[in-house]
Amino acid sequence: MYTIAMKWSDNYGSGLEQSELAEGLSCVQSVMAEPDYMDGDCDELIKPKKLINPVKTSRNHQDLHRELLMNQKRGLSPQNKPELQKVMEKRKREQVLKAQKEEQEAHQKRSDLEIELMKRQQKLEQLELEQHKIEEEQENTPEFVKMKSNLRRTKLEVDEQERPT
Repeated sequence: MYTIAMKWSDNYGSGLEQSELAEGLSCVQSVMAEPDYMDGDCDELIKPKKLINPVKTSRNHQDLHRELLMNQKRGLSPQNKPELQKVMEKRKREQVLKAQKEEQEAHQKRSDLEIELMKRQQKLEQLELEQHKIEEEQENTPEFVKMKSNLRRTKLEVDEQERPT
């Protein structure tokens, strides 16, 4: 107990004197009761053992901990960026790419065929972006919303099949 108090005084209580610390320690010891099994005279008592933490003993936890330690040693940090920061970085990248593209277009004169090809490429890129956004929205929607839309779709298909007959 005294070593703990000494460590605490070294780190936090530099303004306290040793006598004040000893008085506080004796006050704490007088309030706390010592357990009976510490005497060692009763062999009949079952002595408490430290419980095993199942999380720390799991293989997944150990692997994750090892990986985090290795990344920390290398100076790598996990990608836990806030959503706003991710969006801002994405916008900045897009602006830089757009500026570079405009500079390249300004330096090079293109024929009519190249211009048409560029327009088609831009349309394809826009379609691809729209599809990507739709996929992201579908990934972010809760499962019950997806199931509800599937049920609606199947109900409409069943209704359409029943009408002609």
